[in-house]
Amino acid sequence: MDRRNDGLGILDWDKLRIFHAVAEAGSFTRAGETLNLSQSAVSRQIATLEDSLGVSLFHRHARGLLLSEQGELLDRTTREMYTKLSFTTARIMDTRERPWGPLRITTTVAYGSIWLTRRIKEFLEEYPDIQVSLVLSDDELDISMRQADVAIRVRPPTQPDLIQRHLTKVKYRIYAAPQYIKQYGMPRTVEELDDHHLVVYGEAATPPVENLNWLLEVGAGEKKRHAILRVNNIYGIYRAVRSGIGIGALPDYMTGHAEDLVQVMPDIEGPGFSTYFVYPEELRNSKRIGVFRDFLVNRIRQDALPTA
Repeated sequence: MDRRNDGLGILDWDKLRIFHAVAEAGSFTRAGETLNLSQSAVSRQIATLEDSLGVSLFHRHARGLLLSEQGELLDRTTREMYTKLSFTTARIMDTRERPWGPLRITTTVAYGSIWLTRRIKEFLEEYPDIQVSLVLSDDELDISMRQADVAIRVRPPTQPDLIQRHLTKVKYRIYAAPQYIKQYGMPRTVEELDDHHLVVYGEAATPPVENLNWLLEVGAGEKKRHAILRVNNIYGIYRAVRSGIGIGALPDYMTGHAEDLVQVMPDIEGPGFSTYFVYPEELRNSKRIGVFRDFLVNRIRQDALPTA
């Protein structure tokens, strides 16, 4: 009998699990570390699968592995299987009365590092049976494909199969470090910003506001202001301002606990954006997601962050 026609015999679960790990990792070695298998064992399993199918699933080259056309087809199928399995596992977990199990949360580097991580301890103490993983990235992960369970995003989702809840309205305001003010003085009007060091977004930045470098324009008229430093993300701007390099515009969620920052011209307010709590439709009734959502809403209320 030709085994290449016996799909059930070839595509057993263990081989698909190993193939999925290799496709994710891009190398036999890294996949082996994930699976707790040796590099040679992983390589043999993939070779056996390829031999049974009669196709090459990967192109081998010095920098790693690339999926072949047939490999991409199988990869799409295994991803769909893992997504469905993850949803099923989540539903089974959520049948218990007390929320428990893994909760993978993604948000931006700045929001996660400065606001969320300072408050997650309280959530973990209240729900010790939930294992939280934070994935901080300025690139949006695809939560519909279970790269994460929930997301806190700085722009509304465009996918129709995602549920969103508005969390906060964030505004940019102007800040400087005390040592900067001591050395260069406090600007009293926006026109005086002409004579100060400004820290702004760099060219590769993708902030959630349209007029990203409004600090270079406010009160400048026809004059062209120059920045002393450009940074491609807001967390870098935050660190630079705190170090005393110059004056920068920061979102208010960053500055509530920062005693080493001084607000400059408090009556001046920059552009704003909203944050959203986002999760897949399939997890609508998840207890883990529900308690985390309620925790966020309560903490935002306690911090007196604007919600409209």
